[in-house]
Amino acid sequence: MHVKTGPLLLISLSLGLQLASTPAVSAAESAAEGLLIEGSSTVYPLTREAVSRFQRAQPGHPIEVAFSGTSAGFRRFCAGKTDINDASRRMNSNEQALCAQNGIGYREVPLAMDAITVVVHPSNDWASDITVEELKKLWTPAAEDKVRHWSYIRAGWPDRPVKLFGRGQDSGTYDVFTRQIVGEAHRSRQDYTAGENEEELAAGIAAEPDALGFFGIGAYHRHWDELKLLAIDSGKGPVYPTLKTVSEAHYQPLTRPLFIYLSERSLQEKPTTRAFVMHYLQGLPTWIHFTGFMPLRAERYAQSLQSLESFNAAPAADPAGTR
Repeated sequence: MHVKTGPLLLISLSLGLQLASTPAVSAAESAAEGLLIEGSSTVYPLTREAVSRFQRAQPGHPIEVAFSGTSAGFRRFCAGKTDINDASRRMNSNEQALCAQNGIGYREVPLAMDAITVVVHPSNDWASDITVEELKKLWTPAAEDKVRHWSYIRAGWPDRPVKLFGRGQDSGTYDVFTRQIVGEAHRSRQDYTAGENEEELAAGIAAEPDALGFFGIGAYHRHWDELKLLAIDSGKGPVYPTLKTVSEAHYQPLTRPLFIYLSERSLQEKPTTRAFVMHYLQGLPTWIHFTGFMPLRAERYAQSLQSLESFNAAPAADPAGTR
């Protein structure tokens, strides 16, 4: 599919970032080298908007954007089936080994900072915050069929059933949430409504008065008028995810970076790949604030742009990839 979205309002931000010029790609080149981007549904709205802006600036580039979850995306990326993988976590050792086994070299590009949010239905008038220990009590595998009511989570909360929603097991968000809250990645209770589509999860939580769920902050900002955000207490008092608390690492332990991973083969064989990613990084600081995600420091974007500019002159990378 070709992504076509309505334009977002632009503002001009002075970030001190010296932008490299985006290399132009001819229509003939682009027609022969369509790009396929998959992976994280958290990162998907960012990449979808970046594709839309790139196609308006340089028409005629066939770029397909889809989401399947970070983990599912890495399986296809490391099999050489996609050009770019959106990722809400870093590639793990098993995925690195799969890429190496298949001779897939890659470049990791940091995009933004994200916060995993915990949300409830707006009619919920008893919970305004939740501790990390309470989340662990609720989401640990041992809680399945046992911790089923709000009163089990905190004394004084009502004796009503809690209905759980969260990201599916192919999601990097699920991996980060379980590692930080339960203590082990990819382990949690299974009696919850799981999904890779944040829009469907948000709709489910908004329709269920006893709901509690988790996903990236971008989904909350897209549905802020339908959901209620909980502050997280990691032992130093409740903290809401904001630009300040995330950038200063006060919103813990659910702050995390977002990435895209680039196939080096695609960078070498498809000029559109480098042109698109450079356009993405050059423009992102000026519109990311409208998505609910937080920008990186200007020098991080500059470093990534410099690395892309010099890629063709660099020696071939180890198939295990580079950081």
